[in-house]
Amino acid sequence: MDFNPAELREKEVYKLLSGSVVPRPIAWVSTISESGDLNLAPFSFFTVASRNPPMLCISVGPGVGEREGTEKDTLVNIRSQKEFVINVVPVELGNPMQKSSENLPTEINEFQAAGLTPIDSQIVSAKRVKEAPIQMECKLEQIIALGTDHLIIGRMVHYHIEDEYYLGNYKIDLEKLNPLGRLAGSFSEMKGLFQLPR
Repeated sequence: MDFNPAELREKEVYKLLSGSVVPRPIAWVSTISESGDLNLAPFSFFTVASRNPPMLCISVGPGVGEREGTEKDTLVNIRSQKEFVINVVPVELGNPMQKSSENLPTEINEFQAAGLTPIDSQIVSAKRVKEAPIQMECKLEQIIALGTDHLIIGRMVHYHIEDEYYLGNYKIDLEKLNPLGRLAGSFSEMKGLFQLPR
């Protein structure tokens, strides 16, 4: 079986991509609007873009459902305020993360809707998710329009980690972190680590 993406609908190509590029980490992105409204939303098109200087990137698609044809609040806020926070999602925060992904009106505070605690960042004005064990403050580097989506690249300007997740020597206890992953329409958790060759 093989496919020519030019002959498929956008949704069909998305299904192939999201089911093949797996598992994907989830960036739980917190932003603040020009008027001071807090926003929180998860994105699984997410990775490291550069190690020096440290940069992270997320891809933000267009609004869906009732908000089809609009831009997501995350993109609007980052373009306006030029900063954001990426919070790392462990498995135990899966339900609040899912709640924050709902298509809520712009004025609704996702922190409040998901029962989460916003806390001040060190450098940026966007709030961090207190319950998330790792939070990375970012300043906008650039936004690149790519087809239907926007690739947002941010420079990490401050890094936070809860002591119990830090092993020392700049290493993270991944088994304790148990990060949530995305697999097409489902989610995954880490079930153990191994080295290669086995």
